[in-house]
Amino acid sequence: MTDLVSRLRAAGCVFAEEEAEVLTSSATSPAHLEEMLARRVAGDPLEHVVGWVGFDGGRVAVEPGVFVPRQRTAYLVELAAPLLRPGDTVLDLCCGSGALGLALARRVPGISVRASDIDPVAVACAARNLAPVGGSAVAGDLTAALPPSLERSAAVIVANVPYVPSAAVALMPPESRDHEPRGTVDGGADGLDLLRRVAALAPTWLRPGGVLFCEVSQDQAAAATVAFTAASLVAEVHHDDDRETTAVSGRWPGAAGSRRG
Repeated sequence: MTDLVSRLRAAGCVFAEEEAEVLTSSATSPAHLEEMLARRVAGDPLEHVVGWVGFDGGRVAVEPGVFVPRQRTAYLVELAAPLLRPGDTVLDLCCGSGALGLALARRVPGISVRASDIDPVAVACAARNLAPVGGSAVAGDLTAALPPSLERSAAVIVANVPYVPSAAVALMPPESRDHEPRGTVDGGADGLDLLRRVAALAPTWLRPGGVLFCEVSQDQAAAATVAFTAASLVAEVHHDDDRETTAVSGRWPGAAGSRRG
């Protein structure tokens, strides 16, 4: 173990001890451990190397080419889960691995999770993750591939949209910059291009009283609130100091005369 930690630390792994434990517990043989260590030292994300990531108390399968859910994003799960009851519908847009929908289904058994992503590789991964909880995933641009029968049905929409401004992508850690599709992190000039699109379409898919949740940076919260309000959503900003993460929620009141996307 000491040699393993030393090699990881020499490769620049900040949490070498923790990573060594994950690699060791995931290895099926000494040769497999050496193979995984070589990939990690070469710069592959740990989660892609072992094939899973711990998220909201459970494991989520991930694979090369699929965005690795960040631990801070579990804050969206904590905000959304109390609003759900068995039988409710959840839409997980820009789903990636399907981590958000899976975590919500684990917390609230009996909900229906329908996920979508524009990347077929991510959709295949999400479909495998969601199958054990009865969820499904489709390939398409946001809601384009979802059946019209789901309109006005969602109790919750979670959308882990990319929100890094384009100019800041080059400053991201190499693990993300070099191993995750740019479209999973690049949110356009101010980082909010996809968020604005999701906000605009949310009223079509939320039931009255349904809520949209998106993660943003703290300095984007004001602009995200404007986007939600412009879509006739009742916006609220949430912040978790411990994880240094910010989210914006938007409730669709469903009032007569309100604009729908």
